[in-house]
Amino acid sequence: MEDSNSKRLLCIRGVASNSTAASMAQARLANYDLSWVRSSSSPVCVQAPSEEGASGFVIDFLMGGVSAAVSKTAAAPIERVKLLIQNQDEMIRAGRLSEPYKGIGECFRRTIKEEGMISLWRGNTANVIRYFPTQALNFAFKDYFKKLFNFRKDRDGYWKWFAGNLASGGAAGASSLLFVYSLDYARTRLANDAKAAKKGGERQFNGLVDVYTKTLKSDGIAGLYRGFNISCVGIIVYRGLYFGMYDSLKPVLLVGTLQDSFFASFALGWVITNGAGLASYPIDTVRRRMMMTSGEAVKYKSSIHAFSEILKNEGSKSLFKGAGANILRAIAGAGVLAGYDKLQLIVFGKKYGSGGA
Repeated sequence: MEDSNSKRLLCIRGVASNSTAASMAQARLANYDLSWVRSSSSPVCVQAPSEEGASGFVIDFLMGGVSAAVSKTAAAPIERVKLLIQNQDEMIRAGRLSEPYKGIGECFRRTIKEEGMISLWRGNTANVIRYFPTQALNFAFKDYFKKLFNFRKDRDGYWKWFAGNLASGGAAGASSLLFVYSLDYARTRLANDAKAAKKGGERQFNGLVDVYTKTLKSDGIAGLYRGFNISCVGIIVYRGLYFGMYDSLKPVLLVGTLQDSFFASFALGWVITNGAGLASYPIDTVRRRMMMTSGEAVKYKSSIHAFSEILKNEGSKSLFKGAGANILRAIAGAGVLAGYDKLQLIVFGKKYGSGGA
């Protein structure tokens, strides 16, 4: 990202300025489409080198895209397993899955056996493509909302800063999401498009374009945006949990010798990102379950209706299905990003943007 002085800032939320720690935070957030959490209001910001002028922006933008493609592609298998486990009850109800998955390992084995190894990357193309418009829109909306909600913790007090942080992040995140949500929808539908045992082993969609074509034909534009409202709520909830936990725990835990400890900062960042992610995970489940009903005969009337129906028919555990795989996905993505950052330093002498968005 660039601030008003056209300098890139890499904001590492609550962890030390180490590429592994930064990558962990970025990879963990990617699943929630919360790229605006990584704003200048984040707890720890590290100045990153940048090129000057328009050519520098293009280079950073493209290299960030390469980084996104590398990290997302490497973590795509565990990402698809997470989505399959998370949405399996919806798939069973629609007759597109014969029996539930018994765990992460069993889901991997069944998917490879029934669909082949390459199927683990199904839906990854849409996920990679989504990076570019998301980043471009972030640049477009960043300055506007930064000026609109210009609160500082030291000047305006904690609660005004906190409220402004939620408002600016929510508004900016929702604005970007409005344009790229359909790609996230398409990625979700493709990843959950298992070969239906009850329907002759056929897939529902032939590819990215087919998802758009069939959804528009059956449900119109609304079908591509099912779950959008609860996704916007998720941005605000996650930000509130993240910054609330960070500001509450840091003064208590990072004291004395731990104040300058990388490992302590890393551990705190890991606990907070995963804690906030786990607490807000039911929102991600509800929004993706709503996505899965586009084109189906039975749909949820609203996110509240979806939430109540899932609780009533499947129990609270269903809201957290795939959460374990999601944590593994973050670790895998972080490792790849950290390695890619090192490679960029060796080859180019500098680190470009990491594709966590």
